[in-house]
Order: sequence, then structure tokens, then C-alpha cells
Amino acid sequence: MIKIGILGGGQLARMSSYQATRMGFEVIILEKKANSPAGQVSQKEFTGWVDNPEVLEKFVKSCDVITLENEFIDYKYLEKIEEMGVPVYPSSRTISLIQDKLVQKNTFANSNLPVPKFIEVSEGVTFDNIQAELGSRFVLKSRTMGYDGYGNALVTDELSFQAGLEKLSGRGSALMAEEFVPFLKELAVMVVRTEQEIKCYPVIETIQKDHICHTVIAPAKVNESVSKNVMDIAVHAVESVEGIGIFGVELFLLESGEVLINEMAPRPHNSGHYTIEACITSQFENHIRAVCNLPLGSVDMVKPVAVMVNLLGGRTGDGVPSNYNSALNDPDVKLHIYGKSDSRPGRKMGHITMLGDNSEKIFERLTDIENIIDI
Repeated sequence: MIKIGILGGGQLARMSSYQATRMGFEVIILEKKANSPAGQVSQKEFTGWVDNPEVLEKFVKSCDVITLENEFIDYKYLEKIEEMGVPVYPSSRTISLIQDKLVQKNTFANSNLPVPKFIEVSEGVTFDNIQAELGSRFVLKSRTMGYDGYGNALVTDELSFQAGLEKLSGRGSALMAEEFVPFLKELAVMVVRTEQEIKCYPVIETIQKDHICHTVIAPAKVNESVSKNVMDIAVHAVESVEGIGIFGVELFLLESGEVLINEMAPRPHNSGHYTIEACITSQFENHIRAVCNLPLGSVDMVKPVAVMVNLLGGRTGDGVPSNYNSALNDPDVKLHIYGKSDSRPGRKMGHITMLGDNSEKIFERLTDIENIIDI
């Protein structure tokens, strides 16, 4: 039996654990607090973190292979794990090219991949310096630990520049600046890669709510040329970071038809949750297959259309819906609750998915259901 370690115990690890257990593998979780969402459904959970040498050693010795559910673990800790003789996928090398967004963008640019204009915000750089390079509107970004809009600040003038510096500098991260992209749509695609093969899931459209992915429409309503271009760019991007595992690649589609890479996540991704019901092999199963170097499953959809809506916390309190009967009243809805003990406004608490033939009609039904669920 393969023993798979996962660094992190949130919902992404939880859904990967389901698939690993279904295939007969043992899953071991390392998380800072006990009874994590993934720990609830796994065979073993270590409480602690990578900066605790004793806990880390016990965790690593329990595993045959290790993966992760986010890119925020300093890659140097992954190097230590590799030095202990247990492989990590994605590797420390791959994570070192992704977790710092400036390094990530430089890696893509050096591989001739299309990215927005960007520059490092070094000490002494002024609003006028950046504006001269990127134009009148740009985005300040934390180079690390940025997700769901955290770590970003839109700049339009000197006042908002100073406010952005103050806001982001408090996160303890170096900064970069990127041109503001007036996109037509936000697209994404999951890419899964082993040493032998690479596959792309359908290109999807994401719709944000307060900078958090709220709705996923699969497949995206784009022409075949755009879809092929997105897939080619995403595959090239994963190859440029020597990626093994599953990767979410987010992109901007411009009015001109041009496509630019926004960023990459080296793990299962929110934009790929629809694959659980919509594809022959979910992103989570292929995540497990890839890190175990097993043949990949089919990424084809089982129905023409799928829509996924995130359930974001609407209150402060218990993390369980108070009205399961109402939430499940539509026989076609698939409900996923992540097992988080506490809800708070804007927190990702679960998602709902529905398959069919018409994305507009499905979205209307899911919106009605979303508004009913009390979580």
C-alpha cells in the first residue's frame, strides 16, 4: 500500500484524500491544528508544522511520497524532505519557481510565455517610476502568500499607491507591480503531468466575487482557437517549471483574442472542483495518480456543460449548514461541505455543482440554491 503524505489539511487535501483512500492508499496529513478537514477523512494526522524538526521527521518517515495542498511552504523545507529520501511532488525546485510571484513571472517570460508587463518594487521605487513602465493603472502584489485577492492593491494615483504600499508591506512580503489588464474573461485550465504524460482538462471561465472565485463555467464559451491556445500556453507553463503533479493555470482573455497568464497554482485548484462530477477522472484523482507516477485517467467531460458555485460563509458561527433539507431539495445538485469547524463571511465553506446542457439555466438554479443554504 502506498503511503501518501499531504502537507496541509484543508479542503483540497480532504478531496484528494477521498480519492487516495478509494484507490486503497493510506493518507497521512500534517497540519498545524488537529482534526483538520483532511484529517477527518484520513488514516493518520500529525499535528505540527514543517518548522518543527521532530514532528516533520516522524511525518516524513511515515510516507512513501509527499505532496502539498498549497504553495506557501518555503521550498527549503521541501528540500529537507527530499534530503531525507522521500520524493516530493511538485518538487522543491518547482515550488521555488512558483511561490514567489516575481520569480514565477520571470520564469514564464524567460520561456517566451505571454504575461502582463511587470516589475520588481524595490526600495526607493516611486509611483512615477512604476507608472512610466506600466501605465496609469497597475496592481501592487505581494510576491508571496497572496491568494483570493489578499496581497493585491489596485493603484490609480499617488494616494492609492501609498495606501497600497502601507497595506501590503504589513504582510511582511517583498512587492512587485503588474500592469492592469482590461480582460474580457478570466479563464483557467487544470494541467496534470507525470514523467511519462501530460493532460489538459477543458478550458473554463471563472467569475469572481470580492476577489474570490465564485462561479466556474465548463467549458468556457470561447472559440476553438482560443481554447487550443490556452491549453498550449498552460502546458508550456507547467513544463517551464518542471512540474510533476496537477496545476491550475489562470489566464486573462483580452478583447483582441490575446491570452496572458495571470498566475499558476501547483496543486488542485478551486477552478477544478467541477471535475469531481463533470469529468471521467476528477482533478483530485489525477493529482493522486500523478504524484504516485501512475497512468493518468481521462479528463473528458461526461455531460456537455457543468457549473460550480462556491459556498462562501455568510455568517460567523458553526461551519455546518443549518438546513440540509432545503439545500438538497433539487435532486440534480451535488453538495460539498468542507468540514471546517467555523464559518465566517467570505470563507470558502463548500461548493455546489450541477451538470446539464445549458449553462445559463444551470447557473440560475444554482444561484437559487446558494441563496437558500445557511452556512
